[in-house]
Amino acid sequence: MKNFIARTITGVLFVACVVASFFHPLAMTVLFALVTFLSVWEFSGLVNQREGVTINRFITATAACYFYLAMAGFCGGITPPTVFIPYLITIVYLLVAELYAKQTDPVNNWAYTMMSQLYIALPFSLLNVLAFHSSFEGVAFTSILPLSVFIFLWVNDTGAYCCGSLLGRHKLFPRISPGKSWEGSVGGGVFVLVAAALIWHFISQNGNSSLQLSLLQWLGLGLTVVVFGTWGDLVESLFKRTLGIKDSGNILPGHGGMLDRFDSSLLAIPAAVVYLFTLTLF
Repeated sequence: MKNFIARTITGVLFVACVVASFFHPLAMTVLFALVTFLSVWEFSGLVNQREGVTINRFITATAACYFYLAMAGFCGGITPPTVFIPYLITIVYLLVAELYAKQTDPVNNWAYTMMSQLYIALPFSLLNVLAFHSSFEGVAFTSILPLSVFIFLWVNDTGAYCCGSLLGRHKLFPRISPGKSWEGSVGGGVFVLVAAALIWHFISQNGNSSLQLSLLQWLGLGLTVVVFGTWGDLVESLFKRTLGIKDSGNILPGHGGMLDRFDSSLLAIPAAVVYLFTLTLF
């Protein structure tokens, strides 16, 4: 019971913080810069436990955090492209440093260092691409797209859990995640389609001219988040299974670590960006 109460309180506070952050650009920037740092810090600590792996935990996490802030400034129209130069210099440093570190397996160190930037820093930074867009007045901040991605992920998780518990018979990926079923995944997808339709209706009724997505396009975005969010969950499960751990951390009572909470979003966010940019080509 005590664990259930802690899990519930943490879950409510987590959702409240994420939702609230999307209603002001500064709040989003501060929260997800912190999330990026903590996620890469957690990732670095986990891979450093592997034999022959020693990556610079602080510099790697700081570089990821800076990249997020640089993307926020650039997408928000505040900073020029030169803001990325310190990040690029840091990446070069992390590569060159292995020449002098005399580690037993520098290739592993390079691989995990770059993976932290590609797997964690880049997806979180792409939230800024969803949140900021050009308008006649300059760059405008729109919360609905990044918020919708997380709403779809949460609805998918809830729907998949309910449908899987009631109807689950056929395992989706037993080798990686024995608890997931095809019935749950399909049920979660149906719930997300309903949520996408409701969001489209809400935007249409309120006349938000900054988003010109049709109902069909909103449904497509929902399905994109469902598919890649599920893969994101499975990828993190494979990561933990490879390391032989149950949770990526314990920073969130009852919910594990940062990677446990944001695993689905790490693939869903880039997929949503690609999907929305693809729509502009047709």
